[in-house]
Amino acid sequence: MTLNMKIDGRSKRLKGRTVATHDRLDMAIMAHDPFTSVENYVKLLNVQYLFHRDIAALYAVAELDALLPDLEGRRRLDAIVLDLRDVTVGLPETDGAPHFTSGEAVDLPTALGWLYVAEGSNLGAAFLLKFAVKLGLDATKGARHLAPADEGRGLHWRTFTAALDAIELTPDEEARVAAGAAAAFNRVHGLVRRFFDGV
Repeated sequence: MTLNMKIDGRSKRLKGRTVATHDRLDMAIMAHDPFTSVENYVKLLNVQYLFHRDIAALYAVAELDALLPDLEGRRRLDAIVLDLRDVTVGLPETDGAPHFTSGEAVDLPTALGWLYVAEGSNLGAAFLLKFAVKLGLDATKGARHLAPADEGRGLHWRTFTAALDAIELTPDEEARVAAGAAAAFNRVHGLVRRFFDGV
């Protein structure tokens, strides 16, 4: 896997492949009115916590850090932990080991797919932050993980997608990126069902 300075639109293709599951996820979350009460918001934080726990190890992978800008600065798990401590008594019960474990070998294309989903979710966080404010929460208490990057959400996203698009991949690696993104969305769908539907 190498850098390809010709932008090939990988991020746009990923968006096209995942738009249906992304839209279903948005509708599933908002159908449960996560911002009607702090109790409901905690359920959303639990979803976020377990998803970001799954990928936390990726932010320390040197090979990924060489490919993606400010990788460590994009990690949101610590902010989510602080948010949970602001609004509840503790962290949710885990459901096994994280998907990616520190010190274990990582398939980089698969990891790129998961990180694409994580970064994309930060774009919609501006919308969610406005709702969190109505609960008395903000980027310094209870909703830190929804705060924008210093350079703004748009530029933060564009620098990520530009780097993602510039990575040269084989057809098999491309397929693994797409499969990683699909697996990430499926994971979040499952967490939404667990915390909001009790399934």
